[in-house]
Amino acid sequence: MTEFSIHPQLLADCHRLGRLSATHLLLHKNAAVPWFILVPETTLGNLLDLPTGERDAVLADCKRVSDYLTGSRGCPKVNVAWIGNVVPQLHVHVIGRDPADACWPKPVWGHLETVRDYGPGEVAAIGAAVLGARG
Repeated sequence: MTEFSIHPQLLADCHRLGRLSATHLLLHKNAAVPWFILVPETTLGNLLDLPTGERDAVLADCKRVSDYLTGSRGCPKVNVAWIGNVVPQLHVHVIGRDPADACWPKPVWGHLETVRDYGPGEVAAIGAAVLGARG
């Protein structure tokens, strides 16, 4: 059996925060919008092809991140997508959106020209907040 690994492009674009119940939790390096990527351990490329229990567990992790974005970050809108056009490995984007964000109301893909780095300690604090929210 091959050891699971996260696609190198995802690792280049993101901070690795840890594990939720069914996914590896990543935080996009561009802090202009709160953008998480969840990666389940599967060789399947489509979320809808996962067995029901696995799919439900991935969606529960997405809900946990969404709750963080709406509750702790005050985002009025959360976008969720699994596209996979560039990175074939199954991964789910969970992105907090706000009318005041850098590319509202356009999608983040191809429209997020603002680049902001996370400050010292921000990544660790976000990771602790999301991972600590587990019930």
